[in-house]
Amino acid sequence: MAGEAKDASAANLEPAIESLQLKGKLLGSFDAITNRLSSLQMFSIRTTPSDMTLVKVESRDIQKKPYLFMIFTFDREAIKIEFSIGFDSGAKLRRLYVLKNLTSVLSLIADLYEADNTQLLQHLDSSIDDFLGSLTPEYGSLYNNYQALLTKYRELRRLNIELANSNKNLSVQASMLENENSEIKGRLKELEIYSDASLMSMVQDWIDSHAGSIDVTAFASTYRITPPRVEQILDLMVREGYIELKG
Repeated sequence: MAGEAKDASAANLEPAIESLQLKGKLLGSFDAITNRLSSLQMFSIRTTPSDMTLVKVESRDIQKKPYLFMIFTFDREAIKIEFSIGFDSGAKLRRLYVLKNLTSVLSLIADLYEADNTQLLQHLDSSIDDFLGSLTPEYGSLYNNYQALLTKYRELRRLNIELANSNKNLSVQASMLENENSEIKGRLKELEIYSDASLMSMVQDWIDSHAGSIDVTAFASTYRITPPRVEQILDLMVREGYIELKG
């Protein structure tokens, strides 16, 4: 099923050329197919009254001649496929790649051109078998390891995204706590704005109006002052003789 192949000369390292043919049937017109495929920039299209040719040049040699290419020629009763195979690439994989491109084109013009599905599927089946048969056990082991690493990578990537989102949430919470802390510091600063002299006067007024006694907690709450600050002023007033401690 591989069709006929022409081996390249090893001396000039030219690509090998392979060709195959499928039965087909024109259901519409070549002009209609051309209009349908004109948006495919990867192919150049040439149409004659008797056929339509799609050409895809993938690379050129140093003399600008096509090196890797594929050509699909549709006539009213057949599809001719011709493609090159690089001297440094595998023929089995290349054949499978070309058939994949052909099926992509056919899927776009299924109502305008009908390929012989039996032949097409036979070529695909044969090419897939050839390719899979060329895979060594080492490649299978390598592929399995790759899949395992890919699964781990995806899991690590998922965890990284979750951690990034968690970090954002923590940053927001830290920012909120910092704002709250700043507010508390501001309030504490406001509570400590009274000078020693002002506080001593306020304490004296409180004592005078409360039968010679002072409730530190009540005084601090009334004037929005911290209890330690009130106790500091009381100690100062005792030391300077403004008030005396009782029993």
